[in-house]
Amino acid sequence: MNTPIEGFSKLTKEEKIAWIAKSYTTNSNETIAILKRYWNTDETLQKLHDEFIENTITNYYLPLGIAPNFLINDTLYAIPMAIEESSVVAAASKAAKFWLKRGGFKTTVINTEKVGQVHFMYTGAFEKLESFFNLIAPKLKKDAKDITKNMEKRGGGISAITLRNKTADLENYYQLHCTFETLDAMGANFINSCLEQFAETLKNEFAKSPEFKEHEEQLEIVMSILSNYVPNCLVRAEVSCPIDQLNEDKNSTAQDFAEKIVRAVQIAKVEPYRAVTHNKGIMNGIDAVVLATGNDFRAIEAGIHAYAAKDGSYSSLTNASIENGIFKFWIEIPLALGTVGGLTGLHPLVKLALEILQNPSAKDLMQIVAVAGLAQNFAAVRSLVTTGIQQGHMKMHLMNILNQLGASEGDKKTLVHHFKHNTVTHSAVIAAYNSLQEKE
Repeated sequence: MNTPIEGFSKLTKEEKIAWIAKSYTTNSNETIAILKRYWNTDETLQKLHDEFIENTITNYYLPLGIAPNFLINDTLYAIPMAIEESSVVAAASKAAKFWLKRGGFKTTVINTEKVGQVHFMYTGAFEKLESFFNLIAPKLKKDAKDITKNMEKRGGGISAITLRNKTADLENYYQLHCTFETLDAMGANFINSCLEQFAETLKNEFAKSPEFKEHEEQLEIVMSILSNYVPNCLVRAEVSCPIDQLNEDKNSTAQDFAEKIVRAVQIAKVEPYRAVTHNKGIMNGIDAVVLATGNDFRAIEAGIHAYAAKDGSYSSLTNASIENGIFKFWIEIPLALGTVGGLTGLHPLVKLALEILQNPSAKDLMQIVAVAGLAQNFAAVRSLVTTGIQQGHMKMHLMNILNQLGASEGDKKTLVHHFKHNTVTHSAVIAAYNSLQEKE
């Protein structure tokens, strides 16, 4: 039976590996060999990676691919994508090529407002709290000047601080709802530092107020933290073309193809079971670019999925329409991204990914990421309403199956050729591989 360990964080990396191998794996030597195989031979680079997080034992690799031919607002991009799922990069590339011939993608940043909140409890009369807040509001900003001055020099800073009465949702619950402009930084540390200063000022001024100083117990700061729900940090991406240009499906007319796309999106609008998978496909594209550019894909995921449910039911993030002979497909999503700070200046591949994207501003990156999500969704829906999703996906997954089987390079070449004209399923690949082995 394994026992708890004290002081694990103080062990060297070698000692951590030895302990985990001995305590939790069946073959210690093999475990150690696997972990060390993924160390970078450049010691300086490895040390940099080791210091990104705590208790590191090795690096965990994901493939970094490129989806070329994205025409966005008349600028051509090759988009880096870090993802492990087969067919995502291929699907994005195919969608990019499709729309390249039809005017490309058009994008607009609608707003870049980010949000943070000071959550607190107050047991007195709301009218008194409201008067107090109005009195100290200027001081909240003034006390945060040391934090905001550099951001303000660049044109950002605190946009607004409002008092919100949330007692209808939770007894005695109030908040300072604060909005920020953080320019090219994602701004998490900036926002959280401001919020903690607001909380400190609120608490101190409450204690000094003639009206409240004998009732300090009426106010309790619970927490101060940014929100990853940023419904006003919005970007829109769209594609459109005359219906007669949608002549890609050999089994139906361009009109039928357009109508199938629209109906598929309408179903995802009204059916949450479909919407979740529909939006997951969008996130295949979004997460891959967010990860490649060193941004926080968990925050992006949480915010976007909350936005998908903003009207009370989880729904499609994309939209499609046919009007006056024009097919239009578009997405409007919240994306709080950064191109400075965090990993963007530390991770060599992140820096390279941003260079490949022509060193975008945060607004530029919002538009690129939105396009990646839209392209991925178009590719998925197009497959669903024509050939079915498995035909393309399983052909891309073929190599994974062959690697699992331990196929040689020669076997791979033979079987890839075989499945160009045959349906790929897991059982079919195994049968074809076994047949090949018997012949050998």
